[in-house]
Amino acid sequence: MSKKKPKADRPRWKGPWLIHFFKRHVDDHPTQSVPGREFLDSCPKSVRAKLSAIIKAVADAPPPMFSGGGKWEAMHCDMSGFYEARTDGENREHFRLFCVLERDGASVGLRGPSLVVITGMRKPFRTTFTDKDYGQVSALGREYFKRNPRSVA
Repeated sequence: MSKKKPKADRPRWKGPWLIHFFKRHVDDHPTQSVPGREFLDSCPKSVRAKLSAIIKAVADAPPPMFSGGGKWEAMHCDMSGFYEARTDGENREHFRLFCVLERDGASVGLRGPSLVVITGMRKPFRTTFTDKDYGQVSALGREYFKRNPRSVA
């Protein structure tokens, strides 16, 4: 009976994943905004604390092992490849952070496996985001993935 050895070209990462925020490149946005951080900064303090705790818990787990419990969900269909950190604020307003995972982050300039916050959005209780809203998130995701090394803050 033979035991499988870990692939030599894929060193095992020990410890929590890194957390980064997507930073827009000067060629795409002259102010090089950081949409996810700007969204978090605009959230009420309690919401900002909850969302920050969620992404830290996911990174610490690490992501492949994290059980979301409704706070961290893989997205589907057109948003496949994105993950959503979710919490509610006052009057049950919904707040979302849209993230991607870079399992082999070192190969794209991130020093190791990374959770990358792309952007965030909020919506009133019992409403949905529009296709246009999701399209804006997807566009920022495409902008993020087109650069190597990745542009992060």
